[in-house]
Formats: sequence, structure tokens, C-alpha cells
Amino acid sequence: MVTGGAKGMGGKAGAKADLVTDITASLVVFLVALPLCIGVAVASGVPAELGIISGVIGGLVVGAVKGSTLQVSGPAAGLAALVADTVADVGVAMLGVIVLFAGLLQIVLGLVKLGRMFQATSVAVVQGMLAGIGVPLMFSQAYPMADAKAPGTAIENMAGIPGLLAGILTNPQAMIATLLGILTIVLSFVWKKVPGPAGKIPAALVAVGIGVVVAALPGVDVKTLQVGNLLASVNLPGAEQFGALTDGAIITAILTFTVIASAESLFTAAAVDRMHSGPRTRYNTELVAQGVGNTVAGVLGALPITAVVARSSANVQAGAKTRLSRTLHGLWLLAFALLLPQVLALIPISVLAGVLVHSGWKLFAPAEFPKMWRQDRGEFAVMTLTTLVIVATALLEGVLFGVAAGIVLAALRMSQTVIRQHMEEDTAKVVMAGNATFLRLPKVIEALEAAAASGKPRIRLDLTGVTHLDHACRNQVEEFTAQQRGLGLRVELLMPGEAKQAEPAGSRTAASAGEAPGSAPLPRRPVAGMEEEPAGAGEPAPWPTADAEWFYLDTRPLPEEQSRSSLLG
Repeated sequence: MVTGGAKGMGGKAGAKADLVTDITASLVVFLVALPLCIGVAVASGVPAELGIISGVIGGLVVGAVKGSTLQVSGPAAGLAALVADTVADVGVAMLGVIVLFAGLLQIVLGLVKLGRMFQATSVAVVQGMLAGIGVPLMFSQAYPMADAKAPGTAIENMAGIPGLLAGILTNPQAMIATLLGILTIVLSFVWKKVPGPAGKIPAALVAVGIGVVVAALPGVDVKTLQVGNLLASVNLPGAEQFGALTDGAIITAILTFTVIASAESLFTAAAVDRMHSGPRTRYNTELVAQGVGNTVAGVLGALPITAVVARSSANVQAGAKTRLSRTLHGLWLLAFALLLPQVLALIPISVLAGVLVHSGWKLFAPAEFPKMWRQDRGEFAVMTLTTLVIVATALLEGVLFGVAAGIVLAALRMSQTVIRQHMEEDTAKVVMAGNATFLRLPKVIEALEAAAASGKPRIRLDLTGVTHLDHACRNQVEEFTAQQRGLGLRVELLMPGEAKQAEPAGSRTAASAGEAPGSAPLPRRPVAGMEEEPAGAGEPAPWPTADAEWFYLDTRPLPEEQSRSSLLG
């Protein structure tokens, strides 16, 4: 009884310790999430309040569902460029409808158990997608980091950098704002190396604190965040917005948000699972949770929600044990925005832009490119092309291009056809092995034409080593065989899994009947493991031994104890 009581007391003490740790971790996640929520909203071209609302939903709604234990959700920097383009095209009012239906679609995908489908995407495409998101994000945020307005597309933002630098050098206030942004980026890289308890404070919070102090100094006039009433920012979609669902552009946007948000959330789940040894993510349940969160966000007209690496890793590193930490961080966001909105107005925009430039760099992850080059140059090409197409066009086009490039690469690698050709006295032999698909059709045709051009009276086509023969290659081989037989040549064709007679059906010659032309019937040869039996009338001869002519093989299945490789010698 004493032992049981001790165990019970130990269990209670452990649960209490976990509770304290989860509360502490939730505060850490809140400190990381606050500037990111605001920064993502600003980068997305929407009011800062919408970013906070999405952060609250990511905590209180998504965080309460059992899909993942330690993964944290909220507005993501990876979707900022996509949201900004969407808002510029259709307006903020339509954003809610797009996010709402993307959320409903996520719920459906989760309920039909397609959550793990997103894990089937090539790593090269995923890394290329993240890099393609990160590069435009960095260049777009270079402008608000200098209290300037970005020109527009990623290409335009890149082209405008020289002019931006010239403007900074001639404007002292822009110089101050830029230095604050640069300081934020530097702190984001090095602050974690600071020893002692100070190093555990989120770098973004330190940067915000420094920015608030500098912005308050006399003579400093940098742009600060303008935050209004949180509840007044809620924008419920109306009949006009729902009526626009017949627009093809809106449907495309819904599908784009669904795919990108789902992929980012589930890729993040896989990464977060590698950070801890606790319960694994249930992908279908997590996809439903993300869908519920986006449905609520869409109803309120807020930003789309995904799982995010920065907040999730902060949660894990803070020692969180249960879902309580990620749920509570949403509560702290709500309380802060409702009770202390005036504090947010002290934060310089350039500091938030610096936080997002650092996030863009982490998404870009330039070290992954040489690493991929060393590991697999084909995948490197897919990764690089995905990034370039996203930067040059848009996220959806780039991802679709990357997926297509990955499929082509996989198809090429799977279509490894080995073709050997050699000549005998009166026979041209072509032996094929591997996967013969339409991608290797030129190589197959070349081998067949070479056999036909050899001038030999007999051609042997041995395809027994082919593991997959698609329709295009099969048609080519059969058409070639029929054509050459029509010209009077003797063509022996062995297809995968069977041994076909040399002569066409209906022309049963001495050769195809098992007799050499102009000679007596061939002697019957016993096969290992089989008793020799007399051949009855019309009964095909048993399988020959390895030294028998292929021309006389019949079509009966190969005995289990004799391998096909032994027949081919």
C-alpha cells in the first residue's frame, strides 16, 4: 500500500511538473509568435490584427485537437507572398471565403484519409518550394525594412534593390530603420549562442525590445505598427463574396491554398516529430485540425493557418510535454491584443521585416543546394528548377512544375533498359532487360533497326529479362517482328514471362513444330527434377536444357526448380 501511494504521489508530482513546464513553454511560444503573427500580416498586405486573430485560432482551435502534440500553428511566412498576391487581385474581403473553403477541403481530405498522401512528394520539390517561398519573402521584406514600399512581383522587387539602396543612403531615417532591421537579422542568427538564461529569450523578442527603445529616442522617426481594435477587424464574408465562387480564379486560389497549406503543415509535422520522442503525429487527424482552424479563420476573414517550424521548435526546446502549451499560447495572444494593444503600436515595422527576412533565409536554406548536389544531381536539378520557376512565376505554377519534373526524373530512372546486340553466323541477336517504356523507345528502335540492317537471315529478340514492357515498346517489337517476317526473315521472339514460337500462327513449319528443317525430329532431353515421359500426339516437348536452341522452346511454364537464368546460359 505504501508503494502504491508512493507511485501515486510520484505520478502527481510528475503531472504537476509537466503542467508548470507546459505553461512556461506556452509563454516562450507566445513571445516567438507575437512578432511573427504581426510580421506575416504586414507582409501579406493585410491589417496586423488579422495576423493576431489567426495566431489565436492556431492556438485555441488547432492546438486543442489531438492530431499533433507539440506542433504549433498560426499564420505562416511561407504563405505571405501568396496571400499578398491574392489580396492584391481579389481584395481582403474575398480572402475569408478562400480560406474558409480551403479549410473545408482540408477537412474532407483528412476524413478520407489522404493526410499521408502529402508525404509522397519528392524531398527535392519540397525543398525547392520552401526555397522558392523564402527568396521572394526576403526581397519583398527588404523594402519595409527600410520603411519603403515594395514594387510588386518577386522579379520587380529584385530589380528594384539598387534603387532601394540609393534611397537608404540619402535618407537618414531610412538608414536608421534599415540598421534596426539588420540588427534584428544578426540577433536572429547569433542570439541563441549567448550563454546563460539570456540565450533562452527569443531573439525576436530581444530585437523588438531594442527597436521599441530606439524608436522612442528623440529625433528618430521610423514607421511603427498601427494596431486597431481586434474585434472590429473581424470581417465576416457576405453574399457577394460567396457569389464569386463561380470565378475560376477563386477556385484556383482555393485549391492552391489547400495544397500548399496542407503540405506545409504535414511536412512540418514530420520535421517536428524528429525533434522529440513523444507521441507521433496522426496525419489525417492533424489535417482535419488544420482544416477546422482554417474554416474558423475564413469565417472571421483572417489569414490562412499552417503549422510553423519556428514556433514548433521553440515549443519543443522549451520542454513542452502536452498540447496544453500550444493551446495556451493562443490564449496569451488574445489577452495581449485585447488588453495591451497600445504596446504593439511601439514596435518598428523594420524590426518585424527583419524577423521575416531571417525566416525567408531559413526557408531558402542555401546550404541544402550543395548538399543535394553531392547526394543526387538529378534531384538537385528538380530542386533548383522548382525554386526558379516559383520565383519567376508563382507558387502554384512552380510546385506543379517541380512535381512534373520529379515524375519525369523518376520515370527516366525507372526506365533503365539494357540492350545487348551481337551477331552469329546467320543470326542477329537482340537481348533486352530492365524496364522498357516509351521513354526508351528510341533506343529500342535503334537496336531493332540495327538487327534488320545486319543482313542476317534470322533475328532473335529475347525480352525474357524485361521486368516491365509498356504498350508502346510492345507494339514496336510486335510490328517489327511482323514486318520482318513479311520480308521473308525468320524472327524468333521471346516475350517477358513466356517463350513464343518463332513463326507466325498458322504457318506450322518443321522448325516451329520442334523439328529442324530437313532433319529428323530432335531427341527429347530430360529436365532436372522431371521424369522423362514419351511425348503423345500433339504434346509439346518438355523444357530443354541450357544448351538447347532457343528456337525450339515451347510455351509451357518453367518448373520451379529450374531457373530461367540457367536456360539463357
